[in-house]
Amino acid sequence: MADGNRFFPAPRLILAALVAGALASAVAVYVSESRSGNNAPAQAAVGESKDDVACAAKSDRAKKVAASATGEVAALLPADPPQSLKNLAFNGPDGKPMTLADHAGKTVLLNLWATWCAPCRAEMPALDALQKEKGSDAFQVVAVNVDVGDDVKPKKFLADTGVATLGYFRDSTMALFNDLKTRGLALGLPVTMLIDGEGCLIAHMNGPAEWSGPDAKRLVEAALKPDSL
Repeated sequence: MADGNRFFPAPRLILAALVAGALASAVAVYVSESRSGNNAPAQAAVGESKDDVACAAKSDRAKKVAASATGEVAALLPADPPQSLKNLAFNGPDGKPMTLADHAGKTVLLNLWATWCAPCRAEMPALDALQKEKGSDAFQVVAVNVDVGDDVKPKKFLADTGVATLGYFRDSTMALFNDLKTRGLALGLPVTMLIDGEGCLIAHMNGPAEWSGPDAKRLVEAALKPDSL
């Protein structure tokens, strides 16, 4: 069994992260005693666009996939209802603007992180390991840094934590985080979402998880089954 304290730093580190977070556009670090995302607010009402209507029809599939989230990823909740996230915007590894729609046809585990987020420091290597083992034409971990400012700190953070496989996705405007916050999906950082190949939100989680463990790998395998997504 994984060490229950692995993702929850000592109080002095949490305090330091909170102070840094306040300086970084006052985004709160998500820290919980239970790893549970069940205290997340209800999702904002989904729009009536054609894409949202199509995604909402996947409610049963979302519940089925989320039911496979057990153990270390048990805090993952089914989207209720699923909604389209294909217009979420950020910069790609080449520094150019892109949207989630650019990953059409690929199941995506979208994660938002920041250098001042203490739980992210433990979680990022796990996400990197998941991408290294499970990344393919069908699945990708898209970890988006949301630090304000330039690229110096985020790139140093990745180097310091040994992250080498993840692509360097970035949004220094806080627009992405604020969009997800408005939708009721983001309480703080880290926040992670499972999105299918049509850009539909299938499941989401606030807080860290052990993404390199067997529970996460089984979740990815379930999400990639044709009868699931």
